[in-house]
Amino acid sequence: MIVFHDCATAPSPRRTRILLAEKGVPHQTVMVDLAAREQLSDAFRAINPQCTVPVLQTDDGLVLTDNASIAAWVEAAYPEPPLMGRTPAERAEIAGWHWRAEFEGLIAIAEGLRNSSPAMVNRALPGPVDYAQIPELAQRGRARVERFLVVLDARLAGREFVATERFSIADITAAVAVDFARVLKLKPDPERHPNVVRWRAGLATRPSMSL
Repeated sequence: MIVFHDCATAPSPRRTRILLAEKGVPHQTVMVDLAAREQLSDAFRAINPQCTVPVLQTDDGLVLTDNASIAAWVEAAYPEPPLMGRTPAERAEIAGWHWRAEFEGLIAIAEGLRNSSPAMVNRALPGPVDYAQIPELAQRGRARVERFLVVLDARLAGREFVATERFSIADITAAVAVDFARVLKLKPDPERHPNVVRWRAGLATRPSMSL
């Protein structure tokens, strides 16, 4: 049985949660309480020394500890429906926008949140090592997220999906980023980001997006 270590409130495992649902992958879910710092416990460190979620333990003994490796394994093991492209051109387009959604969206949000939240003092980066907050990075993170919404809106003009003509992993990561931006009190504005608002409303019809 595939075992998925999840946290209901965190964006990174939500990406895996949506991916598994879209692919119809049967699995067992184990919740990790990040607020209680369960990820730093000896028991969880034995599973993932990086002290992060998501973690996917496959039925053939692999322990995958990041979204990149999880997505690669799931796409190969469960190729239908394809979420990372069929042709070389599709794969390149999806990979490019997936990277942008992660780097310009999710990482920027994390930069803003982790360097400003009182609950994350000395936890400015996830993992086993404590890092001090840098307030200037919080300001930069917020500015980056605001820019990402503008870029994403321009990309979605006249488009149903972020990359290619089908739903893909780029849509998953971009949607998780747009939703999680609420922690910085940022959300798409119907006047400034009409295409993002339309796209996100369209994705809401997918059952996976309610997870």
